[in-house]
Amino acid sequence: MPAAIIIAIIDDDQDLRESLQDLLETEGLESRLYASAEEFIGRNGHKEVDCILADVRMSGMSGIELLRVLGGKDRCPPVLIMTAYADNGMRATALRAGAAGFLAKPIDTMQLIECIRGCVG
Repeated sequence: MPAAIIIAIIDDDQDLRESLQDLLETEGLESRLYASAEEFIGRNGHKEVDCILADVRMSGMSGIELLRVLGGKDRCPPVLIMTAYADNGMRATALRAGAAGFLAKPIDTMQLIECIRGCVG
């Protein structure tokens, strides 16, 4: 049996983290929840997951800053950025910083699953 695909969900909104976790479980995907980019980095979360789903605007480090930090690490999984502020400028900034995908909130669940499957094969 193939190993489970594990997704990190990094968002300061607990309800959103948990609802995304429930959604991913229905698709057969596991997830790890982090309330902040700092918590994710502090736990070396990038070593335990196959894909990262991170919000742009969080208290503390932003999702864009997280992308920049992760860019300097060995074996960084693909990062999908999500935001309620999904304008073309934010999209361009995220993609330039290395995001594998960009999702507008509220999250289109089919688009999210397609992005994850596209990133992790």
